[in-house]
Amino acid sequence: MVELKISKFGDSLGVVLPKEVVTRLQAAEGQPLFLVETAGDGYLLTTNDPNFELKMSKAEDIFSRYHNTLEVLAK
Repeated sequence: MVELKISKFGDSLGVVLPKEVVTRLQAAEGQPLFLVETAGDGYLLTTNDPNFELKMSKAEDIFSRYHNTLEVLAK
Protein backbone atom coordinates (compact mmCIF):
# COMPACT_ATOMS: atom_id res chain seq x y z
CA MET A 1 0.00 0.00 0.00
CA VAL A 2 1.18 3.51 -0.81
CA GLU A 3 -0.25 6.48 1.04
CA LEU A 4 -0.93 9.53 -1.14
CA LYS A 5 -1.74 13.03 0.05
CA ILE A 6 -4.08 15.40 -1.75
CA SER A 7 -2.39 18.71 -2.62
CA LYS A 8 -3.64 21.93 -4.15
CA PHE A 9 -2.37 22.70 -7.67
CA GLY A 10 -3.69 26.10 -8.70
CA ASP A 11 -7.50 25.85 -8.53
CA SER A 12 -7.41 22.02 -8.61
CA LEU A 13 -6.59 19.19 -6.24
CA GLY A 14 -4.29 16.33 -7.13
CA VAL A 15 -1.86 13.71 -5.94
CA VAL A 16 1.80 13.16 -6.74
CA LEU A 17 2.64 9.58 -7.64
CA PRO A 18 5.88 8.28 -6.17
CA LYS A 19 8.49 6.98 -8.61
CA GLU A 20 7.89 3.37 -7.52
CA VAL A 21 4.18 3.67 -8.39
CA VAL A 22 4.93 5.19 -11.81
CA THR A 23 7.45 2.42 -12.48
CA ARG A 24 4.99 -0.30 -11.42
CA LEU A 25 2.28 1.19 -13.67
CA GLN A 26 4.83 1.42 -16.49
CA ALA A 27 3.56 4.97 -16.98
CA ALA A 28 5.22 8.05 -18.40
CA GLU A 29 4.66 11.78 -18.23
CA GLY A 30 1.63 12.81 -20.26
CA GLN A 31 0.25 9.28 -20.47
CA PRO A 32 -3.41 8.92 -19.48
CA LEU A 33 -4.26 6.99 -16.33
CA PHE A 34 -7.69 5.56 -15.57
CA LEU A 35 -9.24 5.48 -12.11
CA VAL A 36 -11.76 2.64 -12.25
CA GLU A 37 -14.37 2.09 -9.56
CA THR A 38 -14.30 -1.48 -8.28
CA ALA A 39 -16.89 -3.55 -6.43
CA GLY A 40 -17.68 -2.04 -3.07
CA ASP A 41 -16.03 1.28 -2.37
CA GLY A 42 -12.61 0.71 -3.96
CA TYR A 43 -10.76 2.13 -6.94
CA LEU A 44 -8.13 0.81 -9.32
CA LEU A 45 -5.52 3.05 -10.97
CA THR A 46 -4.42 1.63 -14.32
CA THR A 47 -2.86 2.59 -17.64
CA ASN A 48 -5.26 0.24 -19.46
CA ASP A 49 -8.33 1.90 -20.97
CA PRO A 50 -11.31 0.03 -19.49
CA ASN A 51 -13.39 0.90 -22.57
CA PHE A 52 -10.84 -0.45 -25.07
CA GLU A 53 -12.65 -3.77 -25.63
CA LEU A 54 -15.94 -1.97 -26.29
CA LYS A 55 -14.25 0.43 -28.73
CA MET A 56 -12.59 -2.45 -30.60
CA SER A 57 -15.88 -4.35 -30.79
CA LYS A 58 -17.58 -1.33 -32.35
CA ALA A 59 -14.68 -0.87 -34.79
CA GLU A 60 -14.83 -4.53 -35.85
CA ASP A 61 -18.58 -4.18 -36.45
CA ILE A 62 -17.99 -1.13 -38.66
CA PHE A 63 -15.19 -2.89 -40.55
CA SER A 64 -17.37 -5.91 -41.25
CA ARG A 65 -20.43 -3.88 -42.33
CA TYR A 66 -18.50 -1.47 -44.55
CA HIS A 67 -15.72 -3.78 -45.72
CA ASN A 68 -16.27 -3.10 -49.44
CA THR A 69 -16.51 0.67 -48.96
CA LEU A 70 -13.37 0.77 -46.83
CA GLU A 71 -11.53 -1.36 -49.38
CA VAL A 72 -12.39 1.10 -52.19
CA LEU A 73 -11.42 4.08 -50.04
CA ALA A 74 -8.06 2.50 -49.21
CA LYS A 75 -7.01 2.52 -52.89
